[in-house]
Amino acid sequence: MSLWPKARAAKEDPRREPADPPCPSETAVLEALRPIVDPDFGRSIVDLGFVKNIAIDGSRVAFEIELTTPACPVKAEFEKAAHDRVSALPGVSGVEVTMTANTRGRRSAPSAPASEVLPGVRNIIAVASGKGGVGKSTTAVNLALALQASGAQVGLMDADVYGPSLPLLTGVRGRPRVEERRIFPHEAHGLRLMSIGFLTTDDSPVIWRGPMVHGLVRQFLTDVEWGELDYLVIDMPPGTGDAALTLTQQAPLSGAVIVTTANELSLIDARKGLKMFEKVQVPILGIVENMAYFTPPDLPDRRYYVFGEGGARRAAHELHVDLLGEVPIDSRIVSGGDAGRPILLEAPDSPAAQAIAEIAEKLVRKLAVLAESSLPLADANITWVE
Repeated sequence: MSLWPKARAAKEDPRREPADPPCPSETAVLEALRPIVDPDFGRSIVDLGFVKNIAIDGSRVAFEIELTTPACPVKAEFEKAAHDRVSALPGVSGVEVTMTANTRGRRSAPSAPASEVLPGVRNIIAVASGKGGVGKSTTAVNLALALQASGAQVGLMDADVYGPSLPLLTGVRGRPRVEERRIFPHEAHGLRLMSIGFLTTDDSPVIWRGPMVHGLVRQFLTDVEWGELDYLVIDMPPGTGDAALTLTQQAPLSGAVIVTTANELSLIDARKGLKMFEKVQVPILGIVENMAYFTPPDLPDRRYYVFGEGGARRAAHELHVDLLGEVPIDSRIVSGGDAGRPILLEAPDSPAAQAIAEIAEKLVRKLAVLAESSLPLADANITWVE
């Protein structure tokens, strides 16, 4: 008796349930995610190692996408694209995407004293200017706040030993706590803060020679308990004097931001500061044009260029660096700073605050790319030659 008729009957039996689709594999999940490309690196998030902890439970898939910064501007796009692509795989009935961030930092050379100088700080950003009066300190404070608002752990060090402004701009005063010869920074507005202004009175002059400045700056780098930070923003003293040179020698700087106004007098000094960082191989993250223009409240479509128009843009093009942004004049920057309420806190939706937030976003993206592509930092012990 032949078995073929029975086999045919079983195949054609409408009561037979269809076979379940195969469960998805980890390889299939990775291949589905491979077309998603990070715009800063120009590579797949799979090849970059951003996809973590894939877990498959029957027809349900869960995984993490670890970004290089909490402030990634394409975070929502990545999450949606990843969810849609994996959901389209055969056998998948549910997808859970968790977005995380692990801030990258520049690597130190084996001979560098990494255990001594800021061991828990991933990125150190120098905010500098060639001359005073361009709003460098205000920019540094607001950049730190913008970085903190993105979810990062941020510290702010006021290295302007001759004219410290951090106490006024943040509304924080008083001597920091000291335990077992370790200085603990003040904490306010979500930031860890340190300034020589916390150790002196408002009317006490700071009269120091070079070796004393060198010692203080080094103490701020080695004796302050900064803890674990994604970013330490250093408000550099203006110019290229003792304090600035000490910082470039002692701190493993990740990059420098140059603050200027559009007029040529400020730009001349800004170029000098930029060249100083280039000489010691500190990457230039870009130029910020502060007080770029003024828009009257009753004439929102007008712009008045008080210090000239496009000066920082031309300088950036000439020096082959990026123009990070243009921050408009806003009276609340001054009034809020005097009251210890920076504009990122006082008026976060203002054009000036939004401009600074966009600059901070560009900074973290540039630092992430530098961290992945740069060689280890050289030893900070630099010998200066004329």
